[in-house]
Amino acid sequence: MKKVEVLKADEVEVKPFVLDDFIPHQPVYANMKKITKKELKNLAEVLDLAYDDAQIVFAKKLLNAYMESLYEKKTG
Repeated sequence: MKKVEVLKADEVEVKPFVLDDFIPHQPVYANMKKITKKELKNLAEVLDLAYDDAQIVFAKKLLNAYMESLYEKKTG
């Protein structure tokens, strides 16, 4: 048989239920995969596009910033 302990109302601490307390905090970009230069180069070759390294770097920065802004809208 289990023991039952009787408490008075002033002995119980009552706190509001906050769902965020039970969700592990992750960095904002933890679930987002960043685009690499290698992936962009492979895609450009598959699509038969001419490119140089400066264009690949620019595209990488642009796409990663765009994806971060989309992710922030969903989480924020």
